[in-house]
Amino acid sequence: MFDVEPIIADHKDVIHDVVFDYYGRRMATCSSDQTVKIWDEDEQGRWTVTSSWKAHSGSIWRVSWANPEFGQVIATCSFDRTASVWEEVMGDKVSTTSAPTRRWVRRTTLVDSRTSVTDVEFAPKYLGLLLATASADGIIRIYEAPDIMNLSQWPVQHEIANKLSLSCLSWNTSTYMVTQLLAAGSDESATPTGKVFLFAYSENARKCVKIETVNDITDPVTDVAFAPNAGRTFHMLAVASKDLYIVNIRGVTDSTGNAKLELQTLKFSEHNCPVWRVCWNMLATMLISTGDDGCVRIWRMNYTRQWKCAAVLKAEGSGPTYEPNPTTPTLATTASATAKFYKKGTIGNQVPWH
Repeated sequence: MFDVEPIIADHKDVIHDVVFDYYGRRMATCSSDQTVKIWDEDEQGRWTVTSSWKAHSGSIWRVSWANPEFGQVIATCSFDRTASVWEEVMGDKVSTTSAPTRRWVRRTTLVDSRTSVTDVEFAPKYLGLLLATASADGIIRIYEAPDIMNLSQWPVQHEIANKLSLSCLSWNTSTYMVTQLLAAGSDESATPTGKVFLFAYSENARKCVKIETVNDITDPVTDVAFAPNAGRTFHMLAVASKDLYIVNIRGVTDSTGNAKLELQTLKFSEHNCPVWRVCWNMLATMLISTGDDGCVRIWRMNYTRQWKCAAVLKAEGSGPTYEPNPTTPTLATTASATAKFYKKGTIGNQVPWH
């Protein structure tokens, strides 16, 4: 059973993103009120704001945590056409008995975009301190910090142009099959073409290039998220659009011996409304989606390797939380329907209970 715990965020406008850090003990939120808030969890499980500041001069769309190996670092992107990198630093002690004060310092502002920067995400740790941004002008920019001790320098390593405006992106954390695999989605509604694109680094071209388009998804896309790879021989990409999608990405060899990607798109319409956000748990055994219906849906794969909605969480005051009845028989019910019992004998000289 899942419990819903409301948190008074104290943002003055719409909250666009909520992201946990690597360990799940810190949380960052950003809003149209142009502020970012950092939350810390205490020993009793309560979340409190430990830092809050105005980060941009426009609505802040997304926030991303860097791997803790690089320190307490976050990145934000905004309607003001910029992305910023922030680092938490320790201040002086107010007294000998108190802990040092902490504050967040802007290390750099990335101003290459001519339009709204719609998403920002740090790359997996094995790639180093890389940062990718997506913009409404259809360009993905990948920045790198050559010196992790000096976060004021972020030269552009790659620029990937796309014909459609981009609304979201996601790094693949696995090195299997394709290196530096990146997915991006478009919220363009005027063009009836594929809205999810896959990019990867090409050794021949010495740059990141588009390698595939998911043509099965033609509605505007609001979020994409690669699943962590826990030993699978394929990749999974969750897509939030008019419906929820899971794209399975496999590597195959064609008749000429060339390697290519094979895509399988699964569609789920239980939200009955646009889906806004998707995210995975650490082992990719659970997928969480949110939609315009004000519900959070939790999806699990059953024993027949089919994804089913396992629970629906509703916000406070909008109705109870419930778990849907399974549409397929579970392993327990199947076993009880076919089990038979045989008498093998009796036990003599029984010892009475004391």
